[in-house]
Amino acid sequence: MRRFYAPPQKFSASEITLGREESRHLRDVLRLSEGEQIQVFDGGGREFLCKIEWIKKGETRLEIVGEISPASPESKLELTLAVALLKGEKFDLVIQKAVELGVSKVIPLITKRADVKIRDAKDAEKKLERWRRISLEAAKQSGRAKLLEIETPTGFTEFVKNSARHHEGEIFILFVECGGGKFTETKVDKKLTAAVGAEGGWENAEIEVARENNFQIVTFAGRILRAETAAIAFAAVLQHRFGDFN
Repeated sequence: MRRFYAPPQKFSASEITLGREESRHLRDVLRLSEGEQIQVFDGGGREFLCKIEWIKKGETRLEIVGEISPASPESKLELTLAVALLKGEKFDLVIQKAVELGVSKVIPLITKRADVKIRDAKDAEKKLERWRRISLEAAKQSGRAKLLEIETPTGFTEFVKNSARHHEGEIFILFVECGGGKFTETKVDKKLTAAVGAEGGWENAEIEVARENNFQIVTFAGRILRAETAAIAFAAVLQHRFGDFN
């Protein structure tokens, strides 16, 4: 069954309207016709079986047949992955796999040793737009009905201080290459933010400001991982330990 996305404002009690891009894909790529059935999710966790009423160049009207369960239900763990900016397709890969692994939110971090620098607000918005396109396609393919939230790239110190100030009861972990505590000692309830550094790791000052703001400093022993591999692997391990990846 083909899956499409429509934001909540495009839903009524009995109908859904697909926008231009989704309509183009339905009509020109998949060559679907009136009367055929498709699935549509709203990005907030709900999914519906629909029948195509009519197709136009700029939009498609669908009749809601009924609400259905998404193929990939959301994890009981609300996992935020904060990742230092990586070059090109490396960060794209992290976004894609974060969706597949059930991550709730990704925060791109501007760190001292990050591989990429943000030039200005326009540059940040351009990157956000690209990452959101990638996350949408990953949601379609992986069966998730809730879209990954991706924040605007933020400086590491600002991220650490905001985390400590606004999210009481949440557990915060900073993964470091060496010198941290054992992962087996980590205990999590339902909310967790995990920070992963760039290829060059963290500077000592960054580790200290995280420690001062109640981050748990944790080291995984046994493997040397590339930054993008570490972000993906840690998300999988956290979902296995505390979420639904069993």
